[in-house]
Amino acid sequence: MGLVENLAGACDVRPAGDHDQVDGMTPSVVASPASTEETSALLRACSEQDLAVVVRGHGSKLTWGRAPERVDVVLDTTRMAELVEHSRGDLIATAGAGMPLARLQSLLSEGGHQLVVDDLALGRGRDAGPEGVGSTLGGALATNMSGPRRMWTGSMRDLVIGVRFVRADGTIARAGGKVVKNVAGYDLSKLLTGSYGTLAVVTEVTVRLHPLPEASWSVHTRVGAERLPAVLAELVRSQLAPRAVEVVSGPELGGDAVVSALLEGTRQGVEARVGTLTALLGELGGGPVDASDNGDGTPRTSAVEADVSPVLPDMGEAGRPTLVRTTARLSGIPELVATATAHGFTMSGSAGSGVLYASSPEGRGVAGTVGAVDALRATSVRLGGSTVVLDAVPEVKAAVDSWGSVPGLDLMRRVKQEFDPGRILAPGRYVGGM
Repeated sequence: MGLVENLAGACDVRPAGDHDQVDGMTPSVVASPASTEETSALLRACSEQDLAVVVRGHGSKLTWGRAPERVDVVLDTTRMAELVEHSRGDLIATAGAGMPLARLQSLLSEGGHQLVVDDLALGRGRDAGPEGVGSTLGGALATNMSGPRRMWTGSMRDLVIGVRFVRADGTIARAGGKVVKNVAGYDLSKLLTGSYGTLAVVTEVTVRLHPLPEASWSVHTRVGAERLPAVLAELVRSQLAPRAVEVVSGPELGGDAVVSALLEGTRQGVEARVGTLTALLGELGGGPVDASDNGDGTPRTSAVEADVSPVLPDMGEAGRPTLVRTTARLSGIPELVATATAHGFTMSGSAGSGVLYASSPEGRGVAGTVGAVDALRATSVRLGGSTVVLDAVPEVKAAVDSWGSVPGLDLMRRVKQEFDPGRILAPGRYVGGM
């Protein structure tokens, strides 16, 4: 009996093809459970047969992290894409892990709400069309993906208040609750966020929501390197209360950076703050300042409207760049930007929270890429942060330390042993070879 027939009693299963590869590794089958119960049956069968499982939504971030040691089954979550609950009075929503973020935002907007998570991978993924499906809710949770607006609400980890998940042996469990003040199991939800699917398979996610703003404006200007520290410091501590402060740099800007601030709230209040901020940036930055009405309340997620390459370019057009997440204390952001620019990175991210993304083109040699990553990591660590290589071609991944030094590694290994003693969930993908 083949593996398809062997697992067919749990859920829909089909043979895998080359387009189902996980970082160059072809699985035997793709299984698509439509519920938590089917996910449980599938994982129970995989555990009993020692089959390695990698979870996938639309695959927009499937190559992030290290390549898994082995892959037998790709567990596709896209059939679990329903909006389970939208409690407008409590400002929470529960949805299946396979729900595309863009679709979730559209549904929530009907009630005047939003999940404040910027989809950095919009337009990427194995089935992305012209509009692009980008990330699923489960994928955003698995990678703890957050964009510029994390300055306002925190990261994805801060917005998750509950999860329903299945352990590697098929056991179904819940963590957290459905109200913001319910803290039972709260830390377990946070533990699963950012674990890259190596601890359990999350099937439903409950998140905290925020009201859609009446008005949303972006104010941006180009700033020389010598003025960048003063501009960023003024924006971050500004009484104008921007909900995001983004900085963009790259070879195309010739040593300059583009700084953007997002202002949201009531229309009258926002328009007054836009005027004040425009005058302030003109004085501090010394160059032209542009302000634009975002209209639908959806802020830009990267690169403002500058003539620079996006940090997460389309895979079909730009190949597979080396993608890095790098952090520093807020006062260190200008130096981190300068180091990245000097080593040929294109960079974008939240200067208001100290988390930025940098990319280096695929055509760069392995030695040059590794040297640039090492330089960026040394700077970020000295400035109180860290640098993680999220994605790269196999040759670069083999030559670079993707995760860098990670405190508490022994504790993390004990957690992995508790959740997945057989190491069937994406073995080797996460920090320390977990």
